[in-house]
Amino acid sequence: MVVEIHVPLLPTLHLPQGAHPFPWIGEIEDFLADLEDQGDVEVFDDGEEHEDAYVFFVTGSGEEHLVAVASRVATLPGVPAGTFAVVSDDEAEEFGRGRRVTLPLPVRPAEGSTP
Repeated sequence: MVVEIHVPLLPTLHLPQGAHPFPWIGEIEDFLADLEDQGDVEVFDDGEEHEDAYVFFVTGSGEEHLVAVASRVATLPGVPAGTFAVVSDDEAEEFGRGRRVTLPLPVRPAEGSTP
């Protein structure tokens, strides 16, 4: 199983001249690398541009955990709204061929709390 994290390629506003227009790409790569170092997920492949998004790939755990990681990515500072995940597998011939999950996931009340 692979979860694709599709982040819209929207440039960050009010950056200094000459700055990379998508600084969140490096921040997401660092975040995922840290999770990989901790053994939480595996980064399946290098991220890459696809259509109007930058796509990151995670694997190495169950669907619920991988989608939760994708949700955390969607809430990182500076990550554009409209980020979504696609639950796929490593045999998929194209990006985006799988079940689409809107991110971030809704926050569920903690067990034992009243809604």
